[in-house]
Amino acid sequence: MKPGIQIACWYAAARVAGALRPRWRSRRGPQTGPPAGSEPRSAETGISVIIPSRNGRPLLEAQLPGIVRDLESLAAEIIVVDNGSDDDTAQWLRAAWPQVLVDVSPQPLSFARAVNRGIARARYSHICLLNNDMLIEPGFFAALVGAFERVPNLFCATAQIRFPEGVRREETGKTVMAQSHPDDFPIRCDEPLPGEDLSYVLYGSGGCSLYDAARLRALGGVDQAYEPAYVEDLDLGYRAWQRGWPSVYVAGAVVEHRHRATTSRYYTDAQLERILEVNYLKFLVRAVASGKLFRKLWRQATRRLRVKAPALLGTAARMALGGGPRGVPEYPEELILALTSGAVAVFPGHVVPSRPCALVVSRHLAVPLCAGFDPVLVAFAKRLAAPPPEILAASVEVVLVLEESAPAAFRAALHQTVRKWRPAVAHIEAPQMARYAADCAPASTMLVDFGAD
Repeated sequence: MKPGIQIACWYAAARVAGALRPRWRSRRGPQTGPPAGSEPRSAETGISVIIPSRNGRPLLEAQLPGIVRDLESLAAEIIVVDNGSDDDTAQWLRAAWPQVLVDVSPQPLSFARAVNRGIARARYSHICLLNNDMLIEPGFFAALVGAFERVPNLFCATAQIRFPEGVRREETGKTVMAQSHPDDFPIRCDEPLPGEDLSYVLYGSGGCSLYDAARLRALGGVDQAYEPAYVEDLDLGYRAWQRGWPSVYVAGAVVEHRHRATTSRYYTDAQLERILEVNYLKFLVRAVASGKLFRKLWRQATRRLRVKAPALLGTAARMALGGGPRGVPEYPEELILALTSGAVAVFPGHVVPSRPCALVVSRHLAVPLCAGFDPVLVAFAKRLAAPPPEILAASVEVVLVLEESAPAAFRAALHQTVRKWRPAVAHIEAPQMARYAADCAPASTMLVDFGAD
């Protein structure tokens, strides 16, 4: 069969398989937490830092002093999962860093399996997954913990990622699902805006994020289907969003990433790209519950593979027929993707909340006026940029939505803002904007005042 005809057949098979995907759950890793729907309980307050490391002694030598210093004022533990190393990492750690707990796996494990070993041993209320090629800046842990004090039901706080001088910044921490071109990978990292903080992200990087331990266990830990690495953090963050547990970007928690310092020693760039593509297909099949949304994302993925990696189309067809997740997410998936599409940015204001909050919904970026209340502003903007100082000075928080984005982004921003602040009143600039806020909160809990059109 000619290559072109063969690719066309694979493509058709992948598309048909996606349309026929059964709605039963693929097998996931061991479930270590409470059953779905139960409220997770917190452990002893503190941080368990989990670092998987394979032959990474030089990286740990550079990394550990900063971690230990930054944890001095916190209840914490450090767990290094020595992942099939043959460079005497475990012996060195026990001698040089006796306060570090060492979990040794004689054989190399995938990222998910390695960190799940650490999660099983962790005893504190929050778990930080940290790659051994991440160097933290002072204040890293305090900034991440602070996010949990400011965002209700938070699942994950993720750091701002920088790269060494002269290295192109491939990650930032601000993860969104968006494509500038159909051939682009559907997940990207946007450059954070000046003053932006606690913006909602699709997921936190598995290499530098702090998680609520109880919620992490409620999800069954990290899905071990993603071998040997990549996309497991996307899957984890997405499944948390389905429960209504957000992930946010934290500007004040900064790491320098020595990119692929471990994986590049064991895999070529071509192999890593193939792993990424295959694991993204796994994510779509295993995590996306909405049939309509799955078919849309699957069409995009297979169309992209036809151009970028046609040999994977046969694999895609087999994956789709393996079945997907079961049940209905508690948080609408269309809102998840709209909120984390790169069209919404959050800016903390200068007003410290001391009175009931008022939700101010505007078509324009203007100083919110709401006597007797502390205002939270949600507004359209022609471009996303730091709000003027006078607006920040008068607000508890400013949430900007790109004007050219679909109405779903504005609706998602309103929905999440209400969940976060539980405002006592809402001042909506024009009656026609009320449809965006229609499902934000029960009418009995919010007095809506329509301003002048």
